[in-house]
Amino acid sequence: MTLEILSKEELALLRKFDTPTVCNVVELCDLRPWTAGYMDRRIAACYPKLPPMVGYASTATFRAGAPPRGGNVYGGMSAQLEDFRKLPGPPVVVFQDLDDPSTAATFGEIMCTTYKTFGAVGLITSGTGRDLDQVATLNFPVFTGGTVCAHGYCQILDVGVTVHIGGVTIHPGDIIHADLNGVTTIPHGIAAKVARACQEFMDAEAVILDYLKKPNPTVERFNQARDESKKLIQALAKKLKGE
Repeated sequence: MTLEILSKEELALLRKFDTPTVCNVVELCDLRPWTAGYMDRRIAACYPKLPPMVGYASTATFRAGAPPRGGNVYGGMSAQLEDFRKLPGPPVVVFQDLDDPSTAATFGEIMCTTYKTFGAVGLITSGTGRDLDQVATLNFPVFTGGTVCAHGYCQILDVGVTVHIGGVTIHPGDIIHADLNGVTTIPHGIAAKVARACQEFMDAEAVILDYLKKPNPTVERFNQARDESKKLIQALAKKLKGE
């Protein structure tokens, strides 16, 4: 897979928009089913007031239910930090917890502080987390399946592998966008176009919203506004697909 390299400006542009808007624009490209590419309700934001997170997946598997053979409960973190260097942009740490249900927390204050220090912009785990008050002070977005107070036998097993989280298969280097609404991937090859199209999509939706703020609305004029919005979105879809 060829990774799309986003500029700092394009990353900043994507961070301006919420994940539902990003999903709406990705749908217009018709590259995947409208029910694919985003994580389900099992994965939720721990800190919903933080702004959108955008980066490249640094993937790993995790287990905490039994002692590691090598005796190092934090083994694998150094390999993970080295993996950050392979990415063309800011890393998002993505863990698949192999314990089902989750036995112990995937992350805590030290891990999140380490990841942020080495350039990561957030973390997603199918497992659980802890030290939520301490991590909150880092302004480090975290998305989890829940909370557990202990770390168990924390082990980072395989780094840079394909993982499955929240109903979505995540490959190393996948582009991820996430906020309080959830987590989605953006297919490589269209991410820059999606970044530039989000404002245009919002402007099209604003045609309806602006009308609804006017006094004495009528169904007839509401339908007219909705038709105008639809035409603008259809034109945007054609532009995105190069038609």
